[in-house]
This record gives sequence, C-alpha cells and structure tokens, in this order.
Amino acid sequence: MLLNGPSLAPLAGGAANALVVLLHGVGANGADLIDLAAYWRPDLSQTAFVSLNAPFPCDFAPDRLQWFSVADRTPAVLLQGMRVAALSLDATLDALLAERGLTDDRLALVGFSQGAMMALHVGLRRRRRLAGIVAFSGALRGGETLRAEILSKPPVLLVHGEMDEIVPFAAMAEARSALEREGVPVAVLARPRLGHAIDEVGLDAAGRFLRDALAPGVAAG
Repeated sequence: MLLNGPSLAPLAGGAANALVVLLHGVGANGADLIDLAAYWRPDLSQTAFVSLNAPFPCDFAPDRLQWFSVADRTPAVLLQGMRVAALSLDATLDALLAERGLTDDRLALVGFSQGAMMALHVGLRRRRRLAGIVAFSGALRGGETLRAEILSKPPVLLVHGEMDEIVPFAAMAEARSALEREGVPVAVLARPRLGHAIDEVGLDAAGRFLRDALAPGVAAG
C-alpha cells in the first residue's frame, strides 16, 4: 500500500533536487507536520516536502492515524508493528523518489514521536544511504536487532525535550549509544524545560542539519 499526504513543491519552482519526507506522531496525520517545511524552505529552495499519512487508524481516535499500535507495549509486538508499517513506508519512499528522478542520497526523513521511530527504523535498513534522519522526541525501537539488520549509516540528529512526558528523555541517550555502537554519525540536542513537542531551537538545528545533508554536491558515502 502506497501512502499519501500533503506536499509542497520546491520554493524556487522547477524540478526538485532533494526531498524531505515528514512522518507524524500517533493520533495525528500528515497535515500535522507539513507546516514545519515553512521553517526550512528558504534554505532548501529546491527541495520538495511531503508529509505522509500513517497507514492505520489510531487505537484511541479512529479518525486519526498511527504507524503501529501501542495497545500492547511488549517490545517484540511494537517491533513487529513497525516492520509491517515499514513495508508501506519503504515502497512509498521508492515511489516518491522515482517520481522526481532522485536517489536515496537526496532524501532526508524527519519524524516526530512515533514518526521518529519509523524514520530511524526504515532509514537505517534501506540499502542505499539516505542524506540524513532527524528524529524529534522519538526512540530507537528494536535496537537489539540493529546490528544484524542495519544496511546503511546515514547521519542522524536526535532532538528531545528533557521534560518529555510521553517518550522518556532517556530514550535519546539510549538511541545515541546504540547508533554509535554501529558507527552511525549521530548528533544530539537536549531541550531543557521542553515536553513532548518541537520548539524553535530544535527547528533551527534541524534546518542546519538538513541544509548540510542536502547541500548540492553532497553525496552519500
């Protein structure tokens, strides 16, 4: 199943030379994150943005969406849910790139909460290295399987509020450690007094990360 969602063409007009795909959190939809593109488009004027809708109705709000169920938080169950969603997400990324004549090294994933978990899960398991991954308020689920499953090592930026009441702040350090063990380039940004949210400091940091990752002439190694 291919996914859809709101999109924005490059600010400069013409064909896109890069693509940023946004992945929302549980109980939301693609419209929840597409406005973030406004912060980054001036510096990424030839980049297209797509904010995908997750594939499944939300457990607690059927008119909203989720990537995987959190009704059963057993790690193995959560990981299996992510694997199922990854099938649709991977196929959709392939289709979005093909439509624009782009390759993985011109693609960045930006996720929030559950979307951040999906960005990390899928981005590290694609055969061709992405330009980068930004994970806001997320976690690295399935870290114990990463060594056997990792296929590429794109640069990663982890941003997390120290007062996060939904995904514990400690998840950022856990993800960082697991990524560093596998040789993934990772940067972190802790936000004091911030809960489960994205603030302007995080947006600015993500903008710089995306600008560097998607700069013309930058190719995945």
